[in-house]
Amino acid sequence: MRPKKVILCIDDSEQSLSIRKFMLETRGYRVLPATSGREALDVFQQAGTVDLVLTDLVMPEMDGAELIRLLKELAPETPMILISGKVKMYEKGTRADIFLPKGTYAAVELLERIRILLIKKRGPKKTPPTDIATARPQPIQHVAAS
Repeated sequence: MRPKKVILCIDDSEQSLSIRKFMLETRGYRVLPATSGREALDVFQQAGTVDLVLTDLVMPEMDGAELIRLLKELAPETPMILISGKVKMYEKGTRADIFLPKGTYAAVELLERIRILLIKKRGPKKTPPTDIATARPQPIQHVAAS
């Protein structure tokens, strides 16, 4: 059995965080919740491995964009999704991989985007190396000249 992918989920709204945590855990993810940017930084550094970050944009003290900037400095390869219920379009120089305005997407869309980002992070499936000693040569096809 392969290990569960770990998602760091940040939202200052306990209710939103709880709903998102439940949704992700029922799909087989391990969720590390945090209610602030500062708490999220601590959890990220203590976790060892975080496969994806999902954070709210508007939070007190440190917004989601600043949190992502700091986390990308620690782990640039980790995919990060920025969401917001207050901001519908976000063009500020963010380092988030995806921005989603809350209420304009279905839960299945969020789950699909998470799945795709995790696949991209993992990279293409590795094909086992061919053993040259046992590999059969491919026949040469001759093309008749006309």
